[in-house]
Amino acid sequence: MNRKLIIVYSLMMSNCLSSVFASDFLMENIDGFAEARTSFKPSNDIFQRNVSMAELRLQIGTEQDIGETTLTWVTDFIADSVDNRHEINLESGRGVIDQRQLNISFPLTDNMDVKLGRQILTWGTGDMTFINDLFPKDYQSFFLGRNDEYLKAPSDALKISVFTGLINANVVYTPKFDADRFISGERLSFFDASENTYRDRDNPVEVNKPDEWFEDDEIAIRLYRNIINAEAALYFYDGYWKSPAGVDESSGKRLFPALRVFGASVRSPFATGMANVEAGYYQSDKQSKSNPFLRNSDLRLLLGFEKEIAKELTAGVQYNLTHMLDYSDYLEALSSNFTVNDKNRHVVTVRLTKMLFQQDLKLSIFNFYVLSDKDGYLRFNVLYKLVDNLSVEGGGNYFYGKNNYTSFNQFERNNNMYTAMRFSY
Repeated sequence: MNRKLIIVYSLMMSNCLSSVFASDFLMENIDGFAEARTSFKPSNDIFQRNVSMAELRLQIGTEQDIGETTLTWVTDFIADSVDNRHEINLESGRGVIDQRQLNISFPLTDNMDVKLGRQILTWGTGDMTFINDLFPKDYQSFFLGRNDEYLKAPSDALKISVFTGLINANVVYTPKFDADRFISGERLSFFDASENTYRDRDNPVEVNKPDEWFEDDEIAIRLYRNIINAEAALYFYDGYWKSPAGVDESSGKRLFPALRVFGASVRSPFATGMANVEAGYYQSDKQSKSNPFLRNSDLRLLLGFEKEIAKELTAGVQYNLTHMLDYSDYLEALSSNFTVNDKNRHVVTVRLTKMLFQQDLKLSIFNFYVLSDKDGYLRFNVLYKLVDNLSVEGGGNYFYGKNNYTSFNQFERNNNMYTAMRFSY
């Protein structure tokens, strides 16, 4: 765990707690939940344990207003019998503590707000599909069967929001690169096509990650406003690929090449539903054109539509295109032992959500299907609220496809079923 992070968080926590208790803080200002969650694999996995998750989680959080200043603190305490590492690592979320939020926000002027510290950041229009949202994701939690909220990993950042009559703006500065909590093989195995082998706990991916404060930084900008009934936005990002997108030829370590993204989105009511369009230009490291070990630049497009198709039954569909640029240069530089990526990657997603018993029972299914790879990923979930603050949950993650090297089917050995019980307070 980075010493600078420990110092920063210790000081913030000390200041937050002393301010909170000095302002007649009451226990009813604390909320959160206690949860028991487990997942298991229905078939044998020679690379990992068949019980992929068995954890107890206690979340404690508070949001306290002191004048015009708001203090937010959300901490998860975790007992995990599958991953026995207890050392706290705030970047990966491993260990007995995952600090989800620890920040302070306040108005700087009448039309400018500031939020500083650890926070969950999100923007864009996609449903579990991201183009201009370049904030860290936790794909390990997603695939293990944790609650959907854990797909978003926290950022250590400064966020400035400006509101004007003409246009609004968000500027997010991250002083040290926050990578995705990506699949490395330590907890979930996968087939590594570049090495033609499975990655697992005995053979995890090694990375060379940018990690210098104020040198390996990131900036993300969103300009947005309403135009009639539509929400329109422009985006810019300057940083690095959030998950490994390159290989160091000499060491074999995975790299996070430099990345700039320019994007736009529109979301608007359409045909008694809600439609969205989002696009982005991913400008990869300038050497990627001629270097097969670095991911190429690409263009991305997302089209989505959601509506209620029957009483308490909502359907959503999305189409996502990724078009690789400089494809002829990519083919020319590619070695014969490399797997050839398609010039165009087509992904279709479908979500169905049904509410029953006065919305105490929620049934949901979400499916990713990659037309170009002929593989997919199915998520299904059943959530029943026993009483207002007690719920039980069950579901599964199923990866399928034709080849073991494609985007989703490389995780086929991680198919799992999960159950959970949560008490909220």
